[in-house]
Amino acid sequence: MNRPLRILWLKTGPLHPLDTGGKLRTYHLLRELNRQHEVTYLALCEPDTPPEIKQQAAEYCRHALWALWSAPRKGSFRFFADLGVNLFSSLPYVLARYRSENMRLEIVEEDDPARHDVMVCDFLTPAVNLFPMSRERRRPQLKVLLFQHNVEAQIWERMYQQQRGALRRWYFHLQWQRLRTWERRLCAMCDGVAAVSETDATRFREDYGLTNVLGSVPTGVDVDYFGQTRLHPVPGRVAFVGSMDWMPNVDAVQWWAEAIWPLLKQKLAKASFSIIGRNPPPSVIALAERDSSIHVTGTVPDVRPHLGQAQVVVVPLRAGGGTRIKIYEAMAAGLPVVSTRVGAEGLPLKDGETILLADTPEAIAEAVGGLLADSERRARLAGAGQQWVRQHAGWGQAAQTLAGYAAQLIA
Repeated sequence: MNRPLRILWLKTGPLHPLDTGGKLRTYHLLRELNRQHEVTYLALCEPDTPPEIKQQAAEYCRHALWALWSAPRKGSFRFFADLGVNLFSSLPYVLARYRSENMRLEIVEEDDPARHDVMVCDFLTPAVNLFPMSRERRRPQLKVLLFQHNVEAQIWERMYQQQRGALRRWYFHLQWQRLRTWERRLCAMCDGVAAVSETDATRFREDYGLTNVLGSVPTGVDVDYFGQTRLHPVPGRVAFVGSMDWMPNVDAVQWWAEAIWPLLKQKLAKASFSIIGRNPPPSVIALAERDSSIHVTGTVPDVRPHLGQAQVVVVPLRAGGGTRIKIYEAMAAGLPVVSTRVGAEGLPLKDGETILLADTPEAIAEAVGGLLADSERRARLAGAGQQWVRQHAGWGQAAQTLAGYAAQLIA
């Protein structure tokens, strides 16, 4: 198909502020897509969303439609009540919390081949309002492409494996199994599935037995934006960047502080660790209260000044899925990266050339310590990583790939 596509894009909220990897990926893909195609953005929206955030949707779509919805605040009475009610549901809570009659009705209204050519469900969560499309359980008229940023059940499986205590292990196991069932079911109901890495695409095909997986959409990075990072490193400064209201990131920094950081401080007395990311929970803030060498920034308007103070960026993830944009951002900024294999999963990077990979506390501490002690090695690894993302990680190619999958469904 040579003509521009009319894309109906389903999402669980506005994209601004751009403070998560998922939002950043979608934002840059949509900006590229909207240059050549007509994107209508349909998303959940809380009643108190500032008007300017809705207005900023013009940066990434031609038309924006909002379905009013309210999420319970974490830790509130309603939040815990919803968790309790959900115990008697077949849906995992991470899907059930996004159910919305307003969203369902908006989808039914927009499901019209006279208005749109194809529907893209961004992440698994909007699909809970897509199937069934109505009480009559009819399928959508439009072809549906499910864009999976993660294998969602795998994240919960890995989180379950890290839990301590019988009750927490029981709950995480329950949610993992429910999510696995529903992820497989919803993926199969879509006309096509696109992953963010060939690793994930293979997992969808082999673990879920899906025959509708079209391929993967490569991860990109805004090379020009992060290339403007002013590097003024603090000696011994190590940094982690990530949304601190996402459980795998919380687990990563806690594991770092408890198991890895003490090993590194034995070698480097002046070392410091900066946790950069929005909404840190009390458990993360407590890390800085117990150890003066750990700094928690909280939400920042621009991560680049904080990245610029680091000598090494670490990604000590033990759980997670998809691909980590934070790795490409650090590389584009000209910083060396040390990651676990889970953290760098799905990214076509070579250990020892563009990134250092290690999985045990001892090996991670040795890799980071070696870089902190050797400026030439830091510069060599950082330079190779920055050159690689400049050559291979543009968003234009990623958007073209996604548009190709959408066109394939309606050919």
